[in-house]
Amino acid sequence: MGSRRKARECALQMLFAADVSGTRGDELARTFWCELADSEIEPGAQEFATRLAIGTLANLEEVDARIRSRAEHWRITRMALVDRNVLRLAVYEFLKEPTPRTVTINEALEIARRFSTYEATQFINGILDAIKRDLDQESPEPDTLVHEEDDGDDQGDQPE
Repeated sequence: MGSRRKARECALQMLFAADVSGTRGDELARTFWCELADSEIEPGAQEFATRLAIGTLANLEEVDARIRSRAEHWRITRMALVDRNVLRLAVYEFLKEPTPRTVTINEALEIARRFSTYEATQFINGILDAIKRDLDQESPEPDTLVHEEDDGDDQGDQPE
């Protein structure tokens, strides 16, 4: 597994913990890295995971508004904890990170396959694809995509 995917999984775990415990910000990150995380994760991946988790929480209103706009007949509070946090993480990455949107969707689906159900991956894919289309209309991605700064081991981080 690539370090960026591992970082995204750690970010998901932090978002899950924040959802359950209400812990936010620096305290959330500190507790996660000291008590819950895999001790073998690289410092760059730790930084990326923390930035994703804290950024998602800091922009939760904007992120949830995007999800609500495409989650027909679903209230965010009624979504499974894992599923809503996979969606939040991906939407935050769409909005605030330079990751190509297709890569973000692929990564979210791989993480959902690992932590949720087959039906959830279909649900997540549908919502993220619709949000991607909205964002592509608002601000298209450039034709030439800059590869993420990475250690090169994330196969999912290559645009299709």
